Amino acid sequence: MNTHSPHVAINSAQVKTLSLPPVALYIHIPWCVQKCPYCDFNSHGQKQSALPESEYVSHLLDDLTEDAKLIGSRLVHSIFIGGGTPSLFSPDAISRLLAGVRQRVNLAIDAEITLEANPGTVESERFNGFAKAGVNRISIGVQSFQQDKLEGLGRIHDEQQALNAAGYARNASLNSFNLDLMHGLPEQTIDDALFDLRQGIAQSPPHLSWYQLTIEPNTQFHSKPPTLPEDDILWDIQEQGHEILVAAGYEQYEISGYSLPGQQCQHNLNYWRFGDYLGIGCGSHGKVTLKDSGQIIRTVKVKHPKGYMDLTRSYMHQQHEVQDDELPFEFFMNRLRLLEPCPKQDFTEFTGLVMAEQPQLLKNLNSAISKGLLAETETHWQVTPLGRRYLNTLLEMLV
Repeated sequence: MNTHSPHVAINSAQVKTLSLPPVALYIHIPWCVQKCPYCDFNSHGQKQSALPESEYVSHLLDDLTEDAKLIGSRLVHSIFIGGGTPSLFSPDAISRLLAGVRQRVNLAIDAEITLEANPGTVESERFNGFAKAGVNRISIGVQSFQQDKLEGLGRIHDEQQALNAAGYARNASLNSFNLDLMHGLPEQTIDDALFDLRQGIAQSPPHLSWYQLTIEPNTQFHSKPPTLPEDDILWDIQEQGHEILVAAGYEQYEISGYSLPGQQCQHNLNYWRFGDYLGIGCGSHGKVTLKDSGQIIRTVKVKHPKGYMDLTRSYMHQQHEVQDDELPFEFFMNRLRLLEPCPKQDFTEFTGLVMAEQPQLLKNLNSAISKGLLAETETHWQVTPLGRRYLNTLLEMLV
């Protein structure tokens, strides 16, 4: 077991009072069958038979034992098990993991517990096993329902497996499930993209993540870029797809998040509302507001599985305090992904900063408002439709 405790030096002269936001827990399982060419997540190809399942769960729980000291008795409202492909782990391993979590943190009785799954690695018995283990929400990485597009993305499943996985999720004892769909794929037409979206909607998922493929550094697509649709086509896909989703009863609550009423992903909402979260597992990130000092710290765990499971070192790779001059951008970078209005009081409550003492930020906000990217009332800010289209520009204005 690692014995290194998380530690942040506290400067008593800088102690400030701020509200403690809700807490979530992210758990990273880094293995998948093979690495997709667009993926920049911390994932490693591994045969399922060679997974160090039991050993890794033990390390995750030791990691959490240390991180739990950062939040004390605060209530954890959601858990998200991501990767990689967490569904490669057995239901028994997930059951042991979640039982260990409950022993180490104060987990809410109604906590949303999500596990990511790929269609090529699931079967009905496995979904039911995950539900019995305590998972109440599954997120399925479908990406496309067309074989040529799936092959171009390096996916290991086919259309029928994607349809089967959605059916398993519908019939399992879950509170909700999500389908991940991409658009803006190589050589994709508007009709191709909307076909995928209609197929996804036909599976009746309570939640749909519908997002555009982007080429990220350190990926195969970055070194050998595919031909992507032109910007005008991308915008037409986004506009027409949005209309289809709304007509089907889905509400957009985040840039790429759509759900039926009351089915928003609570874990993601906590991220975008600048909530706190512990991050355990290889390369996972965390953000915690310390009760006694008012510091906001960010944590990063050791990235490679071998290093993470090395008993001679700490799981912690990096830990630092977010400085006051970084907090405004961090707050708005998260908060403006949501379509809901942002209460102005949240800025002060969750950063400890007073807006009246931030003249440059006020100037930047007013500039964004004058350009129609942001709307303002006496009590709230809200990103406009134009701001949603040019979100990166809006965020750059607030740096």
